[in-house]
Amino acid sequence: MATGNRTVRIVVLVLVAVVLLLAPLNLPPFANQTLVRIGVYAVAVLGLNIVMGYTGQVNLGQIFFVGLGAYVTAYGVKQGWNILLVFVLACLIAGIVGLLVALAAARLGGLAIAMVTIALPIVGVPLAKRLEGFTGGSQGISARFTDAPEWSGLYNDQWQYYIILLVTAAGFLLARNLVRGKYGRAFGVVKENEAVAASMGVSPYRTKVLAFTVASIFGGASGFLYLAAVQYTSPETLSFGHSISLLAAMVIGGAGSIAGSLIGGAYYVLVPLLTNAVDPGLTTVSQGAILLIVLFLLPEGLVSLPRVIRRITGRNRDRPGAPQRSVPAGAAGAAAEKQADQDQTEHQAIPNQTDQQQTVQHQTGRHDQA
Repeated sequence: MATGNRTVRIVVLVLVAVVLLLAPLNLPPFANQTLVRIGVYAVAVLGLNIVMGYTGQVNLGQIFFVGLGAYVTAYGVKQGWNILLVFVLACLIAGIVGLLVALAAARLGGLAIAMVTIALPIVGVPLAKRLEGFTGGSQGISARFTDAPEWSGLYNDQWQYYIILLVTAAGFLLARNLVRGKYGRAFGVVKENEAVAASMGVSPYRTKVLAFTVASIFGGASGFLYLAAVQYTSPETLSFGHSISLLAAMVIGGAGSIAGSLIGGAYYVLVPLLTNAVDPGLTTVSQGAILLIVLFLLPEGLVSLPRVIRRITGRNRDRPGAPQRSVPAGAAGAAAEKQADQDQTEHQAIPNQTDQQQTVQHQTGRHDQA
């Protein structure tokens, strides 16, 4: 059965990979751009999920690292640096800044660390406006580096799609390996109980610093992808409202879930499009209502929907009058043999009890004669 499940998973993964590779060749530019933006924000939500969903820390400043990665990318492209070097710098600089923040904030908890992370986007917006030589000031900065080369035979939206797909797939694979390894187990123990983690030899402080730094690196990578897709960034990219939207996307997709991060990225992009199409004046109200409904019905996020459906169908199957599942022949035979063994044990116990009674009666008779 395990081999069969593994084969099914491999087949499903191959089909998904084929669909993702062929999709941009058959979709209109708007659909490709929408998929590109989903990939961009899925990486940002993934980093937030590592630090909040898996480790249990509070981080309300993830959008700051996204904007920082976008600004580093724009500056590097303007200077004519190699694009691979620009990508590494976007991740590295965001990671270093995240490390410095984590070293100071990881010892805090509750509202204290929340205030520290809230300060990042609040300080980042005016700082981006003042550093005009680096950020372009209030006007922002643009950088174009994802035009499709002539040898590819692709349009620009298709070329951008494949760039984002490559980086996003690599990021999700790395995150999956991280949370399923020893560091992921350390994240889980620290999230459940820091005292227990310390007694097991896991340093809560170092684990929190690691998680926050990894989340910052993913934020920098998301900023690189953002500039690859939009080709422009401004101080508005770092606004606190976007950070709250990322947090809502993570919760709705599913905290502590790799697949939930992808669902959260889709929510971040698609729900505003739908609410704007219905009524632009009620966009905020509609998004808030959707958030409340999802959290009320699915507290663990949309990723838990299949599990909830299986649970409901299982309850209906166990109700009186519901059709019963047939028992396999092997299971029925094993149950019959077990029942036979029990009956034999009982039959053996009865003679033993009879012998004991006869012994007692014999002893009683001897006493009477005496």
